[in-house]
Amino acid sequence: MRKKNWLLVALVLVLSSFLAACSGGSDSSGGDGGSGSGDSASGSANGEQVFNLTESTDIPSMDPQVSTDTAGSQWISETYEGLYRMKDGEISEGIAKGEPEVSEDALTWTFNLRDNAKWSNGEAVTAHDFVYGWQRAVDPETKSEYGPYMMGGVIKNAEAIATGEKDVSELGVKADGDYKLVVELEKPVPYFESLTAFTTFFPVNQKFVEEQGDKFALEADTMISNGPFKMTEWNHGSSFKFVKNEDYWDADTVQLEEINVEVVKDLATGVNLYDTGEIDRTPLSSEFVNQKINDPGFATYLEAGPWYLKLNQERNGEDTPLANINARKAIAQAIDKKGLVDVVLNNGSTEINGLIPAGFYSSEDGQDFREASGDYLTYDVDAAKESWEKAKEELGTEEVTVEILTGDTTTSTQMVDYFQEQLESNLEGLTVKTLKVPFQQRLELDTAEDYDIEVAGWNPDYVDPYTFLSLFETEGENNHMNYSSEAYDTAVERSVNENALDPEARWNDALEAEKILMEDAAIAPIYQDGRSYLISPKLQNVYKNQTGARWEYKWAYADNAAAENAQ
Repeated sequence: MRKKNWLLVALVLVLSSFLAACSGGSDSSGGDGGSGSGDSASGSANGEQVFNLTESTDIPSMDPQVSTDTAGSQWISETYEGLYRMKDGEISEGIAKGEPEVSEDALTWTFNLRDNAKWSNGEAVTAHDFVYGWQRAVDPETKSEYGPYMMGGVIKNAEAIATGEKDVSELGVKADGDYKLVVELEKPVPYFESLTAFTTFFPVNQKFVEEQGDKFALEADTMISNGPFKMTEWNHGSSFKFVKNEDYWDADTVQLEEINVEVVKDLATGVNLYDTGEIDRTPLSSEFVNQKINDPGFATYLEAGPWYLKLNQERNGEDTPLANINARKAIAQAIDKKGLVDVVLNNGSTEINGLIPAGFYSSEDGQDFREASGDYLTYDVDAAKESWEKAKEELGTEEVTVEILTGDTTTSTQMVDYFQEQLESNLEGLTVKTLKVPFQQRLELDTAEDYDIEVAGWNPDYVDPYTFLSLFETEGENNHMNYSSEAYDTAVERSVNENALDPEARWNDALEAEKILMEDAAIAPIYQDGRSYLISPKLQNVYKNQTGARWEYKWAYADNAAAENAQ
């Protein structure tokens, strides 16, 4: 594995520039769309303090060091707490008290921990729990994807430990007594403090983990918590439940007593449950947006998540048709993206002609990256057909069959059916098969690189182009599509190594890297994610984050009177 060094920039982001909230007469400045947030909330907690919510998929794992998906990140962030946590895109205190002490060379960070934090089994949360959790993240036996990805080249010796060259005891994290954590970095990493709010950096209780063995975090009764809530029920594939953690150090702040989550894959079912008052928030698909746009609980958010087609160039040891650059270009330009976002999605999403989303990252003088980089692989049927004819000639065939892998939710099904129709209609001789599977199975097929084309998206882990660009490096932990470009790797690595502390040079490196990726048609960019919801006015102080867990419930409360008045 090639050595990686990452300049991880701040997670901190003022979300108002990214969120486009619409509601029928309700407050759009709130963290949960029309429900109010922070000091803007005008109501107060009253009535039963219970939220009833939905997820579109089950949680694959509640293990902080193993989880890689958005559902896991969401609920791990509510049941665990790291050094810090995110609140409306800002850093808030967690187990660490105040600001860390940073050495003059910026290589040693010392965090002072509070002495009143406890695990749900009654044991104290100490610096040793962080040491164990971080070591576990890079221990090859844990098989963590995010441990080496997030810590490699950042925490001293993390890369060497992940590759088996050094023992986990040599990781640059030590406990100085029970309540002081000392971290050594490979190089200066500005805003390292903010990275510690990510789930991979959460502590775990060694005694409990070792007692549970392979069953750890796979059932509600094999879970342990040090966060605002604890999981008490986990009915796999159908529902899970969280209750207030009375042992949480800041339990007095937590007003919610219970969060019930039902797995609802069908969006029509979600709308029905919302309309009958059985759930308090549900995402909307296109057919419901126009129906519900004047509902008091209607809200739309533009996310920082790009969606694209991963074009796998090798499957089961053999080249796929996507190993041909003209085939990739043809597929990328044969899909009407505007038709997809306006008709099929109709949820606030916008078409995208690049990797880095609009409104996510700006230059020192305030220029948006997407605007500066421009458009690539735009919808152009004539260009697509021209590339397709070249591809068939180079492949030596007039008939090509590819399979598109996607999820099994309502929206996933609608999208892949649209892609199939567009591609088969615009590219003569192309047959498109579809494979719609549950989320966990899609992750497994992606990791095994057992697909031709995959409908994929990425939520940023931190606010920097590298959170996206790193995905497609030759040795990138999340590449999984057999793309390799020396020129691309060079531009990306230069941005986080020799130019790490030069913002202008890094900006140009990122522009160059995206241009190479797009000219290679390594992926087919499709749209920037937008989300439309129905959100009960009773949901107050539910903060919205751009990175990590999408929603934050520590400060939330139920204003049941507001819900009754809106009816």
